[in-house]
Amino acid sequence: MDLFYKKCKANKLKITPQRVAIYKVLTASSAHPNAEQIHREVKKQFPNISIDTVNRTLLTFAGARMIDVVEGHGDPRRFDSNQKAHHHFYCVSCHKIFDFEADLLERLTLPPDMEKNFLITGKRICLTGYCDKCRSKSAEETE
Repeated sequence: MDLFYKKCKANKLKITPQRVAIYKVLTASSAHPNAEQIHREVKKQFPNISIDTVNRTLLTFAGARMIDVVEGHGDPRRFDSNQKAHHHFYCVSCHKIFDFEADLLERLTLPPDMEKNFLITGKRICLTGYCDKCRSKSAEETE
């Protein structure tokens, strides 16, 4: 939480109990929750907090580079508090998002025009397919 407080201060964000609760719920989850899922949890502590407040807070955190917005795939926007270099695997069946690290992808060489025309601040690859659980279900169904 020390990093959270430092980043809030660096970005001139007020540290409110609601913001702390939202951040704690997000960091406690490895499931890349959406705003509604976070809202459900935070509401237990703050019954009057609105979904709009949770969503705006998450977007504020993302704008301050405290968290990341995860790739879409047509689902509601998902959030990730893991700020270490990593990539994602998205299961097209159960819609779960899994983190993975791959040094080779970190060293990926970009096309020269990308380097010339854009300021690259990070690399995040998202692979899609079936997770082990869904792949096993699919195989059972075809037998």
